[in-house]
Amino acid sequence: MKTSISPQDHARVLAEGLDIPQQQPSFALPLPEVGICGKTVWVRLPEGRIPFSARLEVNLAAQVRGIHMSRMEEVIAALYEQEFADLRDYGLQLGREMMARQGASVGRVRLTGQLPLIRTAVVSGRQSVDSIAVSLDLKLVGAGENLESVAMLGVGVAHITACPCTQAYNQTLFRKESDDCPLPTHSQRSQTTLSVQSSGFSPSIAELLACMEEALHVTQDLLKRTDEAQLVYTSHSLPQFAEDAVREVARRAGERFGRVLPPETLVAIDSLSLESIHIHDVCCRLETTLAEIVNHL
Repeated sequence: MKTSISPQDHARVLAEGLDIPQQQPSFALPLPEVGICGKTVWVRLPEGRIPFSARLEVNLAAQVRGIHMSRMEEVIAALYEQEFADLRDYGLQLGREMMARQGASVGRVRLTGQLPLIRTAVVSGRQSVDSIAVSLDLKLVGAGENLESVAMLGVGVAHITACPCTQAYNQTLFRKESDDCPLPTHSQRSQTTLSVQSSGFSPSIAELLACMEEALHVTQDLLKRTDEAQLVYTSHSLPQFAEDAVREVARRAGERFGRVLPPETLVAIDSLSLESIHIHDVCCRLETTLAEIVNHL
């Protein structure tokens, strides 16, 4: 496209004009979080180039009117071709550089997306190409060598829950002594997320996923009839409330990380049950420290 403004005119305006974001605001009040959101960033990870939805923020001093949005986009563009071993590595570099370009002392990087997960069905051995939800909430304070960061890495999975209440009722109503098959109850698709804080040792996505696979009846897309029968049987043999799902994930997190992470490590678990026989859904959340979980083991 042909430009209608000459390079000389652009250079003159840049030299003579005001940098409006750097001007004094009409009301000199510091703002703790200013940035861009709804931005898709592409991150090169071992799984490939993965899109994440980003919310990027820095603090703004009282005497500065606004941020330079283009400088955030410049950082994103500069990191596009780089490879990262871990999502936290990307978030840390992105946060450090955006803070430096904005002259900020506080930054926050929030990323949400999905990673591919290849699962193998228990009975048929068929492989299913599924996905897990991954999130990062990274807070940064300081600058240069004195930059401190704390990250919350989260992993979410889909799973099936079977209601213990209806099953217990049917057991009293219909049970015969010779029966060993679990009785019917309503079941629902559920989504549970485990997030663990890291500032030194960092639990991996695989380790967070393992906690949930040990605690939940994780589902997958490609299931043959034999696999479906096994999954339904298992979930009805060990029925769970949403509350059970959260508690069991917490138990596995305590067992796995209790001796390797600091006691004050923050752990957050969210579970959503999409109820099959109710119009409402069921939600359950736990936010606590690793020490509190370990105390209950």
